[in-house]
Parts: sequence; C-alpha cells; structure tokens
Amino acid sequence: MATDNVPKRPPLMSLDEALNFVLKDVAVLPSHEFVPTFDADGRVLAASLVSQLQVPPQDNSSMDGYAIRVEDVASPGARLKVTQRIPAGHHGHALKTGEAARIFTGAPIPPGANAVVMQEETQLDTTAEVPEVSIIGVPSQGQWIRRSGEDVMRGAVVLPKGTRLDPAALGLAASIGVAQVSVVKRPRVALFSTGDELVMPGDVAPQDMRPGAIYNSNRYFLRALLMRAGCDVTDLGIVPDNFDATQQVLKDAAADHDLILTSGGVSVGEEDHVKPAVESLGRLNLWQISMKPGKPFAFGELHAGDAPTQKKAYFMGLPGNPVSSFVTFQLLVRPFLLAMQGVVQVQPTPYRLQAHFDLPKPDKRREFLRVKRNQQGGLDLFSNQSSGVLTSVVWGDGVVDNPGTQTIQAGDWVLFYPFAEWLQ
Repeated sequence: MATDNVPKRPPLMSLDEALNFVLKDVAVLPSHEFVPTFDADGRVLAASLVSQLQVPPQDNSSMDGYAIRVEDVASPGARLKVTQRIPAGHHGHALKTGEAARIFTGAPIPPGANAVVMQEETQLDTTAEVPEVSIIGVPSQGQWIRRSGEDVMRGAVVLPKGTRLDPAALGLAASIGVAQVSVVKRPRVALFSTGDELVMPGDVAPQDMRPGAIYNSNRYFLRALLMRAGCDVTDLGIVPDNFDATQQVLKDAAADHDLILTSGGVSVGEEDHVKPAVESLGRLNLWQISMKPGKPFAFGELHAGDAPTQKKAYFMGLPGNPVSSFVTFQLLVRPFLLAMQGVVQVQPTPYRLQAHFDLPKPDKRREFLRVKRNQQGGLDLFSNQSSGVLTSVVWGDGVVDNPGTQTIQAGDWVLFYPFAEWLQ
C-alpha cells in the first residue's frame, strides 16, 4: 500500500524549547496600581522598596535581663545597682559605673551599656534600698544586643522589583513603614472548556448521566490555579464542539483579556476546533510537546478585531485529560503568567530525593511521575500514572522529572518538584 502522500508529522518539541519559546514571547503587563500592604499577598512589585530607616532603628536588647557595662563584671558574682527599668518602647538614661538597667526584649540599650545578661543568669536582691543584681557569669561585650541596622540599613533595597509578595515579605515591607505598595495589575484571563461530553456538577445527577458524558473537573482546578497565580479570571464555561462557536468566544474574549486559556480541543481529531479557530483569528506557534502527561498544547495570539494592529491576547490551549491539563499548566502556563507580572524566577528549583520504587519501562517522552514522600524521606510512586487519573495528584505531593527512556531503580536519586511550590 502506497504511503508517499501521507504527510509526516513534525517532530515533537521538547518541553525546554517550548518553555523558552513561550517566555521569549511574553511581555510584562505595563499597568500597575497601588494597594495596601495588608492586601498585597501574592502580588508582584512594580517598583523596588527602598528603606528610609534602619531596622532596628537603634541598638536594642534581644533578651529580658539586665543591661550592664562589661568593665563592671570582671569576675563571677559581681553585684550591680539596678537604677532604672526600660520596657520596650521606652528609653533609659546613661549607665554609671557599677549600675545595671532592668531591660526587656526590644527595649533600646541605654548609653554606656555594652552587653545584656539574660535574667536566668542573674540573682536579684531587693532587700537593699536600691535593688542589686548579682551576675553569675562573666559576660562578653555585645552579647544579646541587636545592633541598629543589622536587619535593614537605610537606603538598602529591601525588596526588588519583580518580587512576588508572600507573608514574610509583607511583614518586611511593614517593618520599614510601607503602607502601600506599587504592584503589577493582575493578568486578566478568560477560561473555557470545550467538549460536548462535558457536564457540570449540579446540572446532572450522577445517576442521570448520559452515555459518554463526564463531569468538567478541569474547570474547577484551572480556575483555582489561575487565581493562585495572581489572575483575575473570567469563567466562560463550556463551549460547544463546533468551529463557529469556538471562534466567536475567542474573538469576544480577546477584546478585554490578556490571556485566553482553554482545556480540550487542541489535539488532531475532527472535533478539535480550537486550533483552527485560533489560527483564523491570529497565529498558533506550537502545539505538540514531548512530555507525559501533556503532549497536546497550543500557544499563540489572536486579535480582538479584524485589523492585525488591534489589541492582541495571548492564547494557551491545554489538553483535555485532567492530569495532563494540571501538569501542563504548572510547567508552561504558570511560568508564563508569573513572567507577565514581572517575576524573574518563574520556575521552582527541584530537590534531589531517593526513589523508593522501580521504573523498568520508561516512556520515550519526558515523564512527570506522581509521587509521595514517605516517612523514610524517599519517594513512593502512585500505581496508576494514567493522564486521566486525577486521584494521583490528590494522593501525591509532587512529581519526579524523569528524562525520556531513563529507567529508575529503587535507591536512585531523582529530581522532585513538590506541589506546594507549584501551588503558591
């Protein structure tokens, strides 16, 4: 049988090539806004934060105890008169020879003092007219003193532009007096699914499902993932499996969104209409990647109107199988969205852990195996690695990044990406 007229499929693109291609094309959103620091969790700084003060502002005590002069404690048991009490938020006066100041954590060090002795290393005598404290040991100069500026120096860049703010960063911003931060505006993302087989939970009871129908799980986790990536999401629901409906939804969404994200419809079947619909409105750059799960993937751009100079929106199409959609989102869509917000480090760093499983028959493609850390510090493999088994993602706490054709034996060191970092 002659096969000369059968077109050959182009070779699959590697994941690294695809990611480089996607990130090369992305532009940081130009708009920014000021938001209260209280409300800035997960937002990305549009401008660096520079400290106008030192933190701590002055030398202070890191312990509850006594501020002293080490010159007055040449040997254990030295007795000093307690002439003042300095709580946090108050200032003391200069220490004289033979004096100590009762001091509390965070309180400024009084002039003349050069060490703090924690209260557990002292004995207080209140019987005298002026209380006296005995120093059990011999203190060293500077002990239990936090120096002015040891955390933040005046003029220092505390948080650089492109930082994605987390709870610790919000606290740091507050510590230098920043009540509002300039952040990149959230990417506007339109989300929809394609597939006549899809139904929504609540619309049809399980016992009433027609043959071939499935619940739309992708819609739920993709919306959540987009929101965790810092996006404003417009959920357009389920689009029928036909070209005209798909094209119209894409055209309308391009008018006021930065990215259109779909799941399903990016394969090569006759009912997969997303790819030709995107091409009719703009361009499609790539759509098959050498990875498992997640081979079908589409990336491109489309225009809101008929003129190519009109506003464009990026397009990303994910595979329909839920695990494929989940993994592909993390590896390609999430880095793209973070880069769109100006984040510099858009990929987490993998950890090297030991496999406590065997993989004697690896796939030709690069695999992302769902695994779970065990009590021994190694990784267990979920028994079913099918792209349709969403329970593997719920059971696991990360994936092993395994190169194509590479076998794994128990005890081998492998690259592990925890879900916790993907879901931040």
